[in-house]
Amino acid sequence: MTDTAPTGRALPHPKREEIRLEAVLHALSDPMRLQIVRELAAREAELTCSQFELPVTKSTTTHHFRVLRESGVVRQVYRGTAKMNGLRRDDLDGLFPGLLDSLLAAADRQAGRLGDGS
Repeated sequence: MTDTAPTGRALPHPKREEIRLEAVLHALSDPMRLQIVRELAAREAELTCSQFELPVTKSTTTHHFRVLRESGVVRQVYRGTAKMNGLRRDDLDGLFPGLLDSLLAAADRQAGRLGDGS
């Protein structure tokens, strides 16, 4: 499935039935990508890429968002010049009930245990 923005820029996304557990787990196995997903889940809103404070270069940030989008974890759409990112919670919960909530809770417990806040 491809979303076409008013600007004509399209970003490829897997259809719901194409989302694979292996791809989702791979995407969430990286600490930076997990941090992005945790923030999207906590804010329950679409955010621009620039709203995330990641300790990596812009090109690395772009790579992380692409992995999340191509795995089906996030949906990215252009609104004007901003690329908005939203968690595909409905799709993930429908395909893998409880998975996202369990992973987010485990990440919160780990952050508390390690005292790193990430």
